[in-house]
Amino acid sequence: MIDVLSKIKNYKITLLDKFILSQVLGATLVCLILFIIVWIAPETLFKIIKKILNDVYTPMMGLKRLVLEIPQVLAKAIPVGILLGSIFTFDRLSKNSELSILRGIGLSFNRIMAPVIVLGVVLSFFCYTVNDKLVPIASQKLGESRGGGSHFVYIVENPDKTPKQNIIVSNFSPSEIFGITVMNFSHEKYSDATMFKSIIFAPIAHKQKDCWMLEDALIYDIDDDGIYKKVSQKEKYPILTEKNQAQEVFDLMLNNTRKERVFTNHQISNYTKLLKRANFSDEYKYFKAKLYQRYLHPLTCILFAIIGCMLGFAPPRSQRLVGFTIAVGMIFGYYITLPFFDLLAQKSVLPPFIAAAFPIILFIISIFVIKKAKDL
Repeated sequence: MIDVLSKIKNYKITLLDKFILSQVLGATLVCLILFIIVWIAPETLFKIIKKILNDVYTPMMGLKRLVLEIPQVLAKAIPVGILLGSIFTFDRLSKNSELSILRGIGLSFNRIMAPVIVLGVVLSFFCYTVNDKLVPIASQKLGESRGGGSHFVYIVENPDKTPKQNIIVSNFSPSEIFGITVMNFSHEKYSDATMFKSIIFAPIAHKQKDCWMLEDALIYDIDDDGIYKKVSQKEKYPILTEKNQAQEVFDLMLNNTRKERVFTNHQISNYTKLLKRANFSDEYKYFKAKLYQRYLHPLTCILFAIIGCMLGFAPPRSQRLVGFTIAVGMIFGYYITLPFFDLLAQKSVLPPFIAAAFPIILFIISIFVIKKAKDL
């Protein structure tokens, strides 16, 4: 460890480092731009142009929405850019026999690709920032964080984990709650059915600091035989009156319809804690896996930088298409399987961390396989 720190301390940037860094950086930027264009052009751009032609958007609104779509694509494009950029650069250096000359004068392959790894580290921090800051801001500007929707169900439990109250919301917005049905469970226990002691209907409710206040609530009291015995009406009927309960359930309801990209890392962390307290098991595991992905995804910039250098290295007269084909396969395999691993975490097939880290583990294994195959 001391030897490694000493080497890092005594490391000096050479002319070779600057040359390789400039070549890879230039190729990476070109690949980034091309990837963003290819990703946006087929669907997003077509939809925006269609809405402009139908007078749904003005040209300025369409341009604004197009710009706001870029951060989400950029977060995916950065690892792709460094992978293809490093392959292209090292492939050209190999074809011109420059890598063979550098190795012939005593430079190890690890030393040659050192500036590319440094670039990968820088891009990993940039990728993390884009996911954590720029993507949520852009999503909010696009109106994806309003949190409106329909049909939310929440079960309030007793201290012994038995159901106390079932709350059903038919429609809601960030400021209003509509069509509320509250079912209060009976303490009576039956082997074949769950009984209610009352059912409450309200057309609207307002979230207050310490409760949800139902307006014009109709209350149907039910006897032990399951028959309505009394119907009454109250102008104000509070529910969710325990400490912090009203706010927590309201946050669960709003966030239930929001997509993962509108959250910052800190917000996802808080939301997963809220989901765990509410016993929303599937949603908790899904967002926990997404939180781990936020931290692990930037590491692909470093791993792809290494893999790109290795795949780009080849004897001057060898086939060039193989490295690019493997790289494209890795890119598609990574992004296509991410939803699959999210599902495995959500359904408890894999722990959230393992589901998020599995592609990273495969890439690390790939580095050792390629290194051994190419004798680097």
